[in-house]
Amino acid sequence: MRAVVTGAAGFIGSHLVERLLTAGHEVVGVDALTTYYDPVQKQQNLQPFLTNDRFRFLARDLRRCNLEAIVSGVDVVFHLAGQPGVRPSWERGFREYVEQNVLVTQRLLEACRAEPIRRFVYASSSSLYGNAGSYPTCEDALPAPHSPYGVTKLAGEHLCGLYAANYGIPTTSLRYFTVYGPRQRPDMGINKFINTALDGKPVVVFGDGEQIRDFTYVADVVSATVRAGEATDIPPGAVMNIAGGSACTVNELLHLIAQRIGSAVDTEHAPPQAGDVDRTGGDITRAGQLLGWAPRVALATGIAEQVAWHRRARDLQWLAKAPVPGPRGVEINAEVAAE
Repeated sequence: MRAVVTGAAGFIGSHLVERLLTAGHEVVGVDALTTYYDPVQKQQNLQPFLTNDRFRFLARDLRRCNLEAIVSGVDVVFHLAGQPGVRPSWERGFREYVEQNVLVTQRLLEACRAEPIRRFVYASSSSLYGNAGSYPTCEDALPAPHSPYGVTKLAGEHLCGLYAANYGIPTTSLRYFTVYGPRQRPDMGINKFINTALDGKPVVVFGDGEQIRDFTYVADVVSATVRAGEATDIPPGAVMNIAGGSACTVNELLHLIAQRIGSAVDTEHAPPQAGDVDRTGGDITRAGQLLGWAPRVALATGIAEQVAWHRRARDLQWLAKAPVPGPRGVEINAEVAAE
């Protein structure tokens, strides 16, 4: 397989690149290395792959670069790039979300029209369900996003469906549910909880902490994503939940983190935040039927792995020492370098 992975330097994207390379595939990784969070962490995510002859990294802004050249001769496009996060998607931040999550997806789909790609896998989100009417929520439930971020992810999904119906592009949209694990973005809850607890400071909890989340370990998400890329008999435009089956409250999660750290986790409560939902939980029957996939990593095991990663990163001063990718395997577009 020759694959393109957009968002290759990110949390899930870097794990996907690693899995594909380990399996012997050729990978073109594309990432703009934006400043949504420290680009140094993204550079460190990439570092192990830069000496692999089957990996090529392109620093590109997908809003403006030549996408036709990037997808030329590619078997599978894994589109993981996008502007993440619910809370910053309001007000003036919304424009960035529209550009990165809607415009970029449309541009990529247009670029793929002229290419006989086997599969276009779109990283969607459980955020498009909002406060669902039932749990676990199945894919046929009416989407009702509770944040601008969710609106843009749903728009990307609709574009995938439109290009599948009108042009036969074999798109598959995967609705990820609260992904966690090593390399998790620093703005995400579990990352913040673990780092704050390791610092011996109180963790800020928005609301009463009784919100329920369906947590999915990153290795399980990558397995589903690879299977979606390799599948040959999925109907174009298919949509699937990728959920971990590890639903628990935020308070229960903090108790689990405390057990893994070996000390109590103090909390401070703050008002609920706009866009946050009370509960998430996904029905994964369809992913089982179409992909033969089911999550394998229990929440306790996954949290232990992430805590261990945080401790290793601290011992090595991971972020402080992160090297900038060298010239081998890296092409930097002038418009990105100037940003």
